Amino acid sequence: MTRRHLLLSATIFAGVGRATVPTRQAKPERMFDSPGGHPNGLQATADGLWILDQGDNHAYLVSWKKGKLLRSLETESDRGSGIGFDGSAIWIASTYNCKTIKADPKTGKTLAVFETPGCGQVSWGDNPNRPRTGAHGIEFKDGKMWIAVPPSETIYRLDPATQKVEHQIPAPGHRPHGISFQGDWLWCTESNHMAFYRLDPKTGEQTAKLELAKDAPTPHGMSIWDGAIWYSDADGTGAIYRVPLPSL
Repeated sequence: MTRRHLLLSATIFAGVGRATVPTRQAKPERMFDSPGGHPNGLQATADGLWILDQGDNHAYLVSWKKGKLLRSLETESDRGSGIGFDGSAIWIASTYNCKTIKADPKTGKTLAVFETPGCGQVSWGDNPNRPRTGAHGIEFKDGKMWIAVPPSETIYRLDPATQKVEHQIPAPGHRPHGISFQGDWLWCTESNHMAFYRLDPKTGEQTAKLELAKDAPTPHGMSIWDGAIWYSDADGTGAIYRVPLPSL
């Protein structure tokens, strides 16, 4: 973590401490089961919902209405946690080998492999021998790639072609997962908080929060579609859920 990042984090969180973030309670609606048992990454598209499964390392494309399986792709991901779509290729956060994979959305064939920035050990959990891991959520906006990386507790904006980091903001907690844009706002799942945070992508400032009940299915992958947050429960039900976005 750079000195600049530390100073930025301190400034932002000091500001958040002085102002109350608007918070709403959210009740998820179960939409359908995922084709795999551990849906860990989501990406909304006009063709359907992409799901990356951490158990079988498959990328699934399913319909919005009932989760009908449209496509099943074997990928080279190692227990991945995020999937994005740039309009022509899918991008996969291959978490346990700290790689970012660009793949063909028709075949799953790997087109390119990149090192993920910010890899390391996460700061939460009881295991002192936590493995080195990489990215979770992936999102594209205006030709740029955004990724959430739990070990560095950072959200990065990259040039997709070079994977050069152009901008970074602190994540809203120790365990950032799915990310998605709603207009100019960036939403980030915080799995340990059982919440979704609306962030200013320029500064990381928290501008709103949607909070789930503690006994709700844990949010992992997340993407926004048609005025709602869609999220996956990778470790419990293996299902896909929907939470309407309120006015905040």
